[in-house]
Amino acid sequence: MISAIQVAINLQSKLHIRVMNLSLGRQVFESYTLDPLCQAVEAAWKSGIVVVAAAGNYGRDNSMGTDGYATITSPGNDPYVITVGAMKTEGSTLRSNSLIASYSSKGPTLLDHVVKPDIVAPGNRVVSLRAPAVWNPATGQYIYEALPPAYPQNLVFFSYYQPTFSSSNISTASDYYFLSGTSMATPVVSGAAALLIQSQPKITPDQVKARLMKTAYKAFPSTSTTVDPVTGVTYVSEYDIFTVGAGFLDIGAALANSDVVAGTALSPTAVYDATQNAVYLVNAAGSTWGTSVVWGNSVVWGNSVVWGNSVVWGNSVVWGNSVVWGNSVVWGNSNQVTSETSNVILGED
Repeated sequence: MISAIQVAINLQSKLHIRVMNLSLGRQVFESYTLDPLCQAVEAAWKSGIVVVAAAGNYGRDNSMGTDGYATITSPGNDPYVITVGAMKTEGSTLRSNSLIASYSSKGPTLLDHVVKPDIVAPGNRVVSLRAPAVWNPATGQYIYEALPPAYPQNLVFFSYYQPTFSSSNISTASDYYFLSGTSMATPVVSGAAALLIQSQPKITPDQVKARLMKTAYKAFPSTSTTVDPVTGVTYVSEYDIFTVGAGFLDIGAALANSDVVAGTALSPTAVYDATQNAVYLVNAAGSTWGTSVVWGNSVVWGNSVVWGNSVVWGNSVVWGNSVVWGNSVVWGNSNQVTSETSNVILGED
């Protein structure tokens, strides 16, 4: 992967590469400042490439006792890149009807406590192309890719488009497939970044990130509940800054925005003050966040998650007790879940 990123950097000028989509992730072993994969994506960013990375699919993971918090994967834990969480559209075109996917990984990042994800986008039961079946004349049978035979319930049959077509045999399925996960949400944001660059060719990666985050839709409910249809387990999601970031992608608003971005758009760091029992957002030197009324923290992150002097507030499950801030899982050098590539969500949240 690192070699592939370097190739993209080397060819950036020749091929005019402006956006890099990374629908993948791996375990966090060290600080992003020491992680070779994070260093590679930072080099791509600094070369003029907008890097968009998946947050991970571990929002339901309570193996560390964090209720799915601190499960962002690498390189999504790097403050430069745009890290994307997944939303469920609930079959509606209205953002107000969408809910966070309970499996979407939540911040802050392990070890560095970077505020992630940066933004959320549609990622549940996304319909896209699958590899078509290939006829093998030697056996007289079709050769299918691995996923459809193993998970036929995710096949998109012609009846999806033509209700009168009732066959559900795998050989009569269309060349489309349902998949869910932050890896599906990530290319939605990559596409939005490409549209911004198309409309403003001289825009920088930091300007793209800042525009997408500031203009994101921020009118969320305080909580939502999901019942897993297979296990029957109930999951309650909080719509805090570590779950939805700056909000739900709004491509139209981003394209219409003309606010000037001065400085970098590095994701801030969450700092816990035990004496005040509060979590503060600390912006990097030279960051555009909080520098003016236009880029103030409450404007970018939304009033529902930040108030006053960059003090974060929310449900006590996250703030003020040992679940996240008081134990060695987040503040110490702990193990994390395995790579996202082995954890694609095949069912519906």
